[in-house]
Amino acid sequence: MYKKLKLAILANENHDDHQLWLAACEKRKEEVEYEIIDFTSYDWLRLVNESHAEVFVARPPGISSLFKQLYDERIFILATEMKKRIYPSLMECLVYENKRFLSYFLQAHNIPHPPTRVFYSRDEALNFCRQSIWPMVAKTNIGASGSGVRVLNDLKEAEKYIQASFSGKGSPKRWGPNTSKGNWASRAFYYVLHPGKIKDKLALYARKKSEKQTGFVILQEHVPHSFEWRCVRIGDSFFAHQKIAMEGKASGTLLKGYDNPPLDLFDYLSKLTEKLHMHSVCIDLFETGSGTYLVNEIQCYFGQSDPYQMLVDGKPGRYRWFNEQWVFEEGMYNTNHSYDLRLGHLLSIFKKKLK
Repeated sequence: MYKKLKLAILANENHDDHQLWLAACEKRKEEVEYEIIDFTSYDWLRLVNESHAEVFVARPPGISSLFKQLYDERIFILATEMKKRIYPSLMECLVYENKRFLSYFLQAHNIPHPPTRVFYSRDEALNFCRQSIWPMVAKTNIGASGSGVRVLNDLKEAEKYIQASFSGKGSPKRWGPNTSKGNWASRAFYYVLHPGKIKDKLALYARKKSEKQTGFVILQEHVPHSFEWRCVRIGDSFFAHQKIAMEGKASGTLLKGYDNPPLDLFDYLSKLTEKLHMHSVCIDLFETGSGTYLVNEIQCYFGQSDPYQMLVDGKPGRYRWFNEQWVFEEGMYNTNHSYDLRLGHLLSIFKKKLK
């Protein structure tokens, strides 16, 4: 018999973001007790100090740089100064939706990735572009589903992008519907059935539109690709599928390939996540053609449009390392957008037996 694990879910400014954690906890309410703490509140420290939680479950935001900075600063204090247990880990939270920070992190660890440069000087950025090979990729620091990714095809496009980034206009970024997703009929029908969600969606678009990145640019070497590998590790469960590229980028297209992933991909993923001490992440990888991989993104939370993250011979499941080999286990391990698996991983780490 086990005692219940006491959790505190650290909610961000978006009320919907922590709902999947609530659903996961409700499914296992015989094993967990949970509370919700508004981590954006002015008295968040009091709320944390009054909590009896053994683990603080983080759900960092991914839309507003203002609230992302707020969340990162507070989670840093919680983990390092107050010595609280955090899930996902502090570093997994800090690299989430922070491409600028991620580029420094990968360089510091000598992890192969597309060369990425962050410029806080307009003149430096322009001079760099005048000596560059095209195309090039420009990214905003925050922005999921490829909303802040833009392929620059020549110097003229780069100069226009840089000038906007260092003016009040800000770096161009998609803030409305993602037209590359498709499935317009089913998406429209969803809002017919849930009219109250229309107001929420419009409010989300307004927040995205108001988010301007000024004063710096992130420029990345373009890696020709027809797909990225979306690799997921949650505890001892490993998954991978292809994100198919459209118009030069794979992020946000929702086009997937479910061919059997190569096992050496999981060898690489396992070694990388162990090196970085990251055990609840998804990592997007480019293949180089020479048997190596380049890290493009690391996220502790990710979108999931299908009920699974991998198919092997057409069957959903996961890979686990067992008896010195990768073993495929058929099953639906990504229910509730993989939050059920996250909670299972968390319980495996922190749950203690009653004596």
